[in-house]
Amino acid sequence: MSRAATVAVVLAVLLSGCGYSLEGRGITTDPSIKRIGVPLFKDATGKYDLDALVTEAVVSELLRRGRFTVVKEATGVDAIVDGEILAFDVIPINFTDSGELTEATRYAITLSADVTYRKVGQREPIWSNERFSQRDEYDLDDNASQNFFDREQQSMERLAEAFARSLVAAMLEAF
Repeated sequence: MSRAATVAVVLAVLLSGCGYSLEGRGITTDPSIKRIGVPLFKDATGKYDLDALVTEAVVSELLRRGRFTVVKEATGVDAIVDGEILAFDVIPINFTDSGELTEATRYAITLSADVTYRKVGQREPIWSNERFSQRDEYDLDDNASQNFFDREQQSMERLAEAFARSLVAAMLEAF
């Protein structure tokens, strides 16, 4: 095979691409949606302030997109994001053994919610997921008894922000 033919074959293979692509189909929001209502998420977990934390994160993420006016009510809007937090789990995933005592040193924290995004007046939702989940992890320092709740709170805040980013991307970008 000549050098020119070899170069042509190599270029054809390289230019054909690898076949991978993002599955998102771009912004899929109805252009008539200008104002989105995000009422306080319901909370079936009983975890103090989790509903407000998650709702605020979703509102902030929608506002960050800059395409909508976002309010925390369901009246006078074009579309509504309804959510119910179904589960909030904190599970130890790593331990230390000091002979007499075994202590957890790392925890996984998971949030699951039933979320529906729908245009006002339409029966079918634009997007919904009955078990939308997000997970985070956090470590405890040597003085674990004094900082467990502080670390859990910090992780809850990170988790709420990550949850909101993923949720809004899924709702608006058709992932």
